[in-house]
Amino acid sequence: MKTILIVYDSRTGRTQRMAERIADGVRSTGNEALLRKVTEFKSYGDLEGYEGYIFGCPTYFKDATDAMKKFLFLASQADLLRRIGGAFGSYTHIGSGAKMIYDTMEHVFGMNMVETNPFNVKEQILDSGKGDQACQDFGKTLAERL
Repeated sequence: MKTILIVYDSRTGRTQRMAERIADGVRSTGNEALLRKVTEFKSYGDLEGYEGYIFGCPTYFKDATDAMKKFLFLASQADLLRRIGGAFGSYTHIGSGAKMIYDTMEHVFGMNMVETNPFNVKEQILDSGKGDQACQDFGKTLAERL
């Protein structure tokens, strides 16, 4: 069994819900998923020991949240080169926060990203419950790449 670390920031609970459903997808493959909020990290050493990484946050004002940006700066000091990764986020109009995370993971950290694009779910879809399966499928797909 391998472990995937899912790190998220959430203001309204929607992105947390995404993280929880993604974790369900990871667990459906027999792997372990550990969920942590971005604010829990104090050192890049907290990122060591995982086989995969999924980072996510909502998009606010066409960008990732400040807490996620601080976390990514901290994560840049960890050795994530060639690790399996994925990025996700919720949004209302433009889902560019997840793209910023994805691009950072791929181009700055040198990670092996699971999708060709970041994974986004519109908040209205999450509120309807229709996004749950898509989130689970995303987690399952990433876990199967381990």
